Amino acid sequence: MKNPLNLTLRFLLCLVLFSCGGNEDPEPIYLSIDPEIIQADGLGETFSVAIQSNAAWQANTTSDWVLLDQAQGSGDGSLQFTLEPNPTSTSREATVRISVTGLLKNLSITQAGSEAPRPDFYIPADPTGMRDMSSLELSQMMGAGWNLGNSLEAIGGETAWGNPVVTASLIAQIKNLGFQSIRIPVAWSKLVNEESYEIDPAWISRVEEVVKYALDQDLFVVLNNHWDGGWMQPTFEEQDEANERLEQLWIQVALRFRDYDDRLLFAGSNEVLVEGNYGNPSAENLAVQNGFNQIFVNTVRSTGGRNAYRHLVVQSYNTVVDYAIDHFLIPEDEIEGRLMLETHYYDPWEFALRDDDLITQWGSAAIDPDKKAIWGNEDYADTQFGRLKSKFIDQGIPVIMGEFGAVSKPSDPANHSNRKHYLDYLSIKMKENGIVPFYWDNGFAGEYGFALIDRSTESVIHQDLIEVLVK
Repeated sequence: MKNPLNLTLRFLLCLVLFSCGGNEDPEPIYLSIDPEIIQADGLGETFSVAIQSNAAWQANTTSDWVLLDQAQGSGDGSLQFTLEPNPTSTSREATVRISVTGLLKNLSITQAGSEAPRPDFYIPADPTGMRDMSSLELSQMMGAGWNLGNSLEAIGGETAWGNPVVTASLIAQIKNLGFQSIRIPVAWSKLVNEESYEIDPAWISRVEEVVKYALDQDLFVVLNNHWDGGWMQPTFEEQDEANERLEQLWIQVALRFRDYDDRLLFAGSNEVLVEGNYGNPSAENLAVQNGFNQIFVNTVRSTGGRNAYRHLVVQSYNTVVDYAIDHFLIPEDEIEGRLMLETHYYDPWEFALRDDDLITQWGSAAIDPDKKAIWGNEDYADTQFGRLKSKFIDQGIPVIMGEFGAVSKPSDPANHSNRKHYLDYLSIKMKENGIVPFYWDNGFAGEYGFALIDRSTESVIHQDLIEVLVK
């Protein structure tokens, strides 16, 4: 007879083996993250980390400048977080710990320091109202532009050069005539404290009022720091003082207009050259003038807010097309694709600007060869605009022609038709090459004047010229 105890033990052993063989082992818990290391600049930005796991996970950090969008999740997913801008010039490090039961992954973050400590007036970058588009994209929306010349840049006050006070109805008329952009030249320095460079509060309020007239009409506005007495002399001798004045003026302007949307552009200077010297610039002149552009960009960006994204306009030396192509240096910028180049076009000078009646006709419209310049006709314009397109626009840098036009010379009955052909041809060719044209209107309608509109009555003087500009 068999031992009953042995039979029982065998039965229990078989039962255990049967139970174990009938069930699979549970899947082990796993956790991985990608990436595990992040190198960030000091400006502040948002990141996403991919998480792969088969369990519930948690994330935490002790660094208050790392803002986690969520602290937990389950299974495969992602963790979003934002790094605040680094207010110091020193880099800093942080760790985000991501864990599941029994497992831990560390995300190592290194954030570079800012190039310089942020000034007291800086506020965090604000994209509200600043569309996600490059300056090149924005430039193609700006259409035909018009200059409010000889008003807010008049030395001595708004009416010092013969124009009436600018009204909202005048700006509405500009919009009704078909212009989509307006350039507003401004002189600041004659209305500042010469020791502190503080702008007269009443004057900056008046400029803001005119800017609002334009924005209320949904015009793009280029707010331009104009000649202003000629204090921006591009020489080493005057560089330090000019740099200081430029910085202090643009701090005030940028702060005052910081909350406006991207229809408002800032332009840092106008036709910078050594006073009275219209010849080729020296290496010194170019270095100082390119430095002016860099200070302007740095100063506006230093104010933060919407100015961190604002489209800015910088100029070639004396706004000459040839100097732009040969010498212009695009400033460094902390945001990509938000700069425009400005040049001017008054070629040939004998027809477009010279105050005499020797050259009154232009291009194929000329009927008297003795009244036509020997250079600067249609083929020349084609070449110049094509060079700007190839050098800049095709490389992603938009170009605005901040000023162009030709004065009236009514002593020659053929002059008006030649002016019309000049404006028509140049407008078409600029637009074909992607250049934004801004007609120069100084408000003066007499001999050697540019005016298209009588600013006193707000009535149109030259409807036919306006039509070829805005068509």
